[in-house]
Amino acid sequence: MPLQIVRNDITKMQVDAIVNAANETLLGGSGVDGAIHKAAGPELLAECRTLHGCKTGQAKITKGYRLPAKFVIHTVGPVWKGGSFGERELLVSAYRSSLELALENKCGTVAFPLISSGAFGYPKDQALKVAVDTIGDFLLQHDMTVYLVIFDKAAYTLGGKLFSDIAAYIDDRYVDEHTDINKEQRRRQLRVLASAPMPEAEAAPASAPGSLDKALEMLDESFSQMLLRKIDESGLTDAECYKRANVDRRLFSKIRSDIHYKPSKPTAMAFAVALELPLDEAREILQKAGFAFSHASKFDIIVEYFIANRNYNIFEINEALFAFDQSLLGG
Repeated sequence: MPLQIVRNDITKMQVDAIVNAANETLLGGSGVDGAIHKAAGPELLAECRTLHGCKTGQAKITKGYRLPAKFVIHTVGPVWKGGSFGERELLVSAYRSSLELALENKCGTVAFPLISSGAFGYPKDQALKVAVDTIGDFLLQHDMTVYLVIFDKAAYTLGGKLFSDIAAYIDDRYVDEHTDINKEQRRRQLRVLASAPMPEAEAAPASAPGSLDKALEMLDESFSQMLLRKIDESGLTDAECYKRANVDRRLFSKIRSDIHYKPSKPTAMAFAVALELPLDEAREILQKAGFAFSHASKFDIIVEYFIANRNYNIFEINEALFAFDQSLLGG
């Protein structure tokens, strides 16, 4: 998918380019910077010496040398000074400059660390929002797969109010689903009834010749057909829709060309978000793919929370899903 948040060691990412959170000298340092130089070998430092540094908010590119990545894009994020000294604008520029440099060098896959969130002191929740917003905006205009690499879950934080609101929404639904004894008893009763043989008078009639053909003729529209219809009704182009859904162009082509295509649940939900469907219509398109929102699943409840609150920013939804250790939307 175009934007993934992953836990990994960025020096082990097999991508076209990894991004180094460097200092202005480009001669190595601590944290991610030091780890990248160590993994790449002394040849990286030798090439960096020829670049004569880099200004804050800008980026420069080198070879990857001993890294799995072909390139290293070195960018300098801002030092946090309280937020009133243009830090956000400089951090946006660091991400944007890196992405543009990757595009110039025909990189299809790029991995970023959370720039400035270490020794430079940028608050991690704010740094994450800048990263997701800036990368998300870029991907709406360009085809590229970007990984935001979080080395340590402890280094990842979601905004306090949003986290608590989602947690409360989960508790109101997830806990009830798992602790309501009456519901469980009703489910058991239904299972018993479903397994009981039908009375002879109520038994379903045997299939008459040709009845299967007639039944097949009455099939309702498929997921693919409904999706394409709703895209047309929304006024979006295909590209606008699949990018808003955080879905790769090749996957969308499969869905468009195969009327019977069955997407994964995260992909089906992603298109409901991209089309900004209200909750009842989101349920309908999910049903076409053979799924339903379940209050036994934190993943489902989190997505439902955002749709119910009419927040259709898929990258923000994925931030929240990552924070709660759930799969991400898209495909």
